[in-house]
Amino acid sequence: MEKRRIAVTGLGAVSPVGNSAGEAWNAVKNGISGIDRITLFDAARCPVQIAGEVKQFNALDYGIEKPLLRKTARFSQLALAAGIQAVKDSGYDAQSLQKERTGVCIGNCLGGMEAIDEGYRKFLNPSAGPSRIPPLTIPLAITNQAAASISIFFALHGPSLTAGTACSSGTDAIGTALDMIRSGRIDVCIAGGTESAVTEFAVASLAQLQALTLSGNENPKKASRPFDISRSGFVLSEGAAVLVLEEYGHAQRRGAKIYAECAGYGQSCDAYHITSPCPDGSGAAAAVENALHDAGLHPSSIDYYNAHGTSTVPNDSAESKMIKSVFKSYAQHMSISSTKSMTGHLVGAAGALEAIFCIQAIQDGFVPPTINLEHPDIEGGCDLNYTPHTGVRRKIKAAASASLGFGGHNSCIIFTSCCGNA
Repeated sequence: MEKRRIAVTGLGAVSPVGNSAGEAWNAVKNGISGIDRITLFDAARCPVQIAGEVKQFNALDYGIEKPLLRKTARFSQLALAAGIQAVKDSGYDAQSLQKERTGVCIGNCLGGMEAIDEGYRKFLNPSAGPSRIPPLTIPLAITNQAAASISIFFALHGPSLTAGTACSSGTDAIGTALDMIRSGRIDVCIAGGTESAVTEFAVASLAQLQALTLSGNENPKKASRPFDISRSGFVLSEGAAVLVLEEYGHAQRRGAKIYAECAGYGQSCDAYHITSPCPDGSGAAAAVENALHDAGLHPSSIDYYNAHGTSTVPNDSAESKMIKSVFKSYAQHMSISSTKSMTGHLVGAAGALEAIFCIQAIQDGFVPPTINLEHPDIEGGCDLNYTPHTGVRRKIKAAASASLGFGGHNSCIIFTSCCGNA
């Protein structure tokens, strides 16, 4: 049976490098970092005092009303803002979306961490105690709230799902949306990822895990160094990115603007370790190979690969080995970059934001750079073309983005150019 083709018709983002998809793309094209010192809490006692925060975010600017703000955690507000942008960009609104034929799928890892922080502080405070825990602590904290908030805002009655596969969540959400539309269950899906975990407890916990870089406090812009020999951990970031996916013919019939085609999705699990990737990259390789097979593409068809590229020693080496395993000799000719060098790691939103960058790379014919890559870790296997320092012009017909999450969750999504607007 021939697969239904899936178009991307809307983009939205709020991120450390810009509060729209266009702003974010312009920043990473020009190698601008969004990483800086933490302002969302007093980080004086934390060993890590930097993050990629969403700056100048006001939910009211996106049409989210004050009564709703009291019922939504920051990660849900970010998702809703990005979702509203994407829907508007697609040419839809709350009235024109078909309520039963439109779904929502949002990836998230950590939920409403600020609600958990506040609840625990009041619970442990001798002068407060259990009776002073805010009643909405659990509804604010649970990861499905972002997808539910978008469904409620647009009054959508189709499937409303949450992908919770750690750092792969955003990519898996888009892949799940792709599968749901292909299956004929729905015609349109609002899909992406969101995260807002720049809280004292989350930052301190990840620092204790030795996942975050401890060397960036004095020079935050240089802290995220994917594939560099001096890399020492990732930079935690927040944000949301949302796409509108739509059955291709459905988009054409309404005269929609079509950015790209969502052509393939692959998933796998390392089944190796709770935090570290399989060193030989074999699990991630399976996800990329599955995506290529799903898209019906040869590895040499991929012009640009947006790397997971976290700036951790294990990830960057394993991912480089994976790229060589999948793409063979072509790996040396393919353009690769890690936009996390500028955005930091948005965890559950990372794959969704990087999917948008892939789409914009296709649209612009431009490969964004990996900044801060001064001395590639050659001995660690990081010897590919990671587009250091400055982006390059290149015709891009197909782009792939891979996400490799804690627990060995691997996923890959592939986008291809289309014939332009319908």
